[in-house]
Amino acid sequence: MDFLIDYMFDPAGAAVVLFAVFFGLLTLGTPISIAIGVSSLLVGMVYLPTDVIFFVGAQKMFSGIDSFTLLAIPFFVLAGNIMNKGGIAIRLINLAKLLGGRMPGALAHTNVIANMLFGSISGSSIAAAAAVGGVMGPLQAKEGYDPRFSAAVNIASAPTGILIPPSGPLILFSLVSGGTSISALFMGGYGPGLLMGLSVMTVITVIAWRRGYRSEARTGFGEVLRTFWAALPSLLMVVVVIGGIAIGAFTATEGAAVAVLYSFLLSLLYRMASWREYIEALKSSAVTSCSILFLIAASGIMSYVMTIAGIPDIIAEGILSFDNPIVILLIMNISLLIIGFFMDLTPAVLIFTPIFLPIAQEIGVHPVHLGIMMIFNLGVGSMTPPVGSVLFVGCAVAGLRIDQVIRPILPFFFATSFALALVTYVPWFTMALPRFLGLMQP
Repeated sequence: MDFLIDYMFDPAGAAVVLFAVFFGLLTLGTPISIAIGVSSLLVGMVYLPTDVIFFVGAQKMFSGIDSFTLLAIPFFVLAGNIMNKGGIAIRLINLAKLLGGRMPGALAHTNVIANMLFGSISGSSIAAAAAVGGVMGPLQAKEGYDPRFSAAVNIASAPTGILIPPSGPLILFSLVSGGTSISALFMGGYGPGLLMGLSVMTVITVIAWRRGYRSEARTGFGEVLRTFWAALPSLLMVVVVIGGIAIGAFTATEGAAVAVLYSFLLSLLYRMASWREYIEALKSSAVTSCSILFLIAASGIMSYVMTIAGIPDIIAEGILSFDNPIVILLIMNISLLIIGFFMDLTPAVLIFTPIFLPIAQEIGVHPVHLGIMMIFNLGVGSMTPPVGSVLFVGCAVAGLRIDQVIRPILPFFFATSFALALVTYVPWFTMALPRFLGLMQP
């Protein structure tokens, strides 16, 4: 026992024990918030007396969620749930069919465009995968599309919703990174989000040509006008909310509240949701928000324990020893991809942002660029087993087992990974729009 305690006084030893206990508890089925808290307290007891670490741990939990900015997360969750039940998804899907209808594999392209549109409004890749996949899957099956291919398309394109604002993970990164501009992060997400969607559509085009998936029939001008008019109020929400945040008319939290009000009024206008469904949306939003906030609170303990143990410093020294920004970014990306295979996006952002941010700043990477790179990377991880949340939802909606979708999703994984490399090594994709709008220094 003394040997183990001495071993944990070394930062490398503390890191090994911390993450070994953490992943060990996850393997046993322990909820991730509990696993974070227990592993952190066990290591913390080596550095501080038991009563002190428990007292400080409680303080860190409360201080971790004592933030006005965090109110944006439950508001955006609620807005997404209201939109999911209020008839907004089907109008955006109809608009997407117009935009993707003349390309080979038109319905698959429609799925991607609809995920980008709905994800940009709901701010949730899981909501997009459920809402859009539930509508597009049967339509594609009727046209003779392989259900496994259809599910893979839906799963691979749903993470665009966490890059194209509004985005809960970007708000979370802003908080954890010490106040990186949310407006700059939101604007910086557009280019990479579109690039991610285009990479999926490129793969679809190749596969559609090979399998003979045809395009949609030409639509009359009157139908185009009616479809666009029906979807316009939903699209205007992006202009109102994101535009208001970008020009400084209101904060991200106030923008999230505006999104809730706008989506509620829009759903009343469409008359697609009952009062019971509104209550269900409130309940679901409360459960989701509490889970996220408890996770953030528990991560406050881990961040504190890692700091007093010197774990971020030892990891930074190891990575910076390569003394080559290209190699360092490659190591960070590979690490995040592997992390994304085993950990959900929210805890990964909370745990690894404090580790990678000092490294990125040391090699001259802007926090906005790092934030988009991390969210993109972990978004790719959300469509891979064993912990891919979007993968689970996409398979459930399609009625398929996970093993049936793994092979069809591989081409999309490689295409989105290539897009991730472009975002990593060509900062222009992320930085051009925020700088153009004056949200960052040139």
